[in-house]
Amino acid sequence: MYNESELLERFRFDRATIFEIVGALTPQLQHVTERNGALSPSQQVLIALRFFASGSFQNSLGDMVNVHRTTACRAIRRVSLALMRIMGRYVRLPTQEEAARMKQDFYFKSGLPGIIGCIDGTHVRIQAPSQDEYLFVNRKGYHSINVQLVCTNDMQIIDLVSKWPGSTHDARILRESALHREFEEGRITGLLLGDSGYPLKRWLMTPVIAPRTPQERRYNFKQASTRSIIERCIGVLKRRFHCLHSEMRMHPERVCVVIAACVVLHNICVEKRMPLPRQVDVLDQPEEVENPVALNQEDISGRLIRNRLITNL
Repeated sequence: MYNESELLERFRFDRATIFEIVGALTPQLQHVTERNGALSPSQQVLIALRFFASGSFQNSLGDMVNVHRTTACRAIRRVSLALMRIMGRYVRLPTQEEAARMKQDFYFKSGLPGIIGCIDGTHVRIQAPSQDEYLFVNRKGYHSINVQLVCTNDMQIIDLVSKWPGSTHDARILRESALHREFEEGRITGLLLGDSGYPLKRWLMTPVIAPRTPQERRYNFKQASTRSIIERCIGVLKRRFHCLHSEMRMHPERVCVVIAACVVLHNICVEKRMPLPRQVDVLDQPEEVENPVALNQEDISGRLIRNRLITNL
């Protein structure tokens, strides 16, 4: 039996929250029969949480709870799928009332009005897949899934795209996402902050490339310091769930499901104010910006809105 501090270190949650997670997932995890030593929902959740937290190989994980490696693998898969199915409860775009609060939070922090979130991409390392291997090689030369995230000022993740191979540019992932359609069609009001790997749009504020005036440099400084929350959020996510920080030896589709599961758990951690593990270093180095989007791809209305922000600083 673990005490509370040991639970937090090994599973990233306290006892009460683990019981809540088990309760939420039990309808999906409960086996019809107890034959052949079927694992209970609580056993499956603990196996999966330990894997997410440690990133250890699944066979050593199976040894930890005295079950076979293949049984541990199935438990991780079942729990990951169950968490992904309830993702809509925990990872969603804001309502109008929630967006108003987000704008206020960001304004108090940065002085930039209208901001509801920050967007960035991060790479989750995977083993070389057997099919279309070259598509998964990112610009740093290793195999990965390129993951798009949007977070709020309190590091709550409000949008996730985790299906693209590592060679895909951040701008393409955004362009083909449901998030892009929501903003383009006006169903979400507010602004996102992104780095120069994204196109400037009326709802997406990027840095000024080659700033020439003090006001533009001041804007770039405020934009970067505010946007650092998404880099910090990614650092916390990967250090809290170390499987995302190490190489995952799974089929890419299964990796994408694990990523979604970890994002759901991250938001539960934020909601429950779970403390970070002792060894976590949240000041992780941000990833390099992809090739900046060309100036001729900047949206005219986006440029006008950004100029207004610069003028009002």
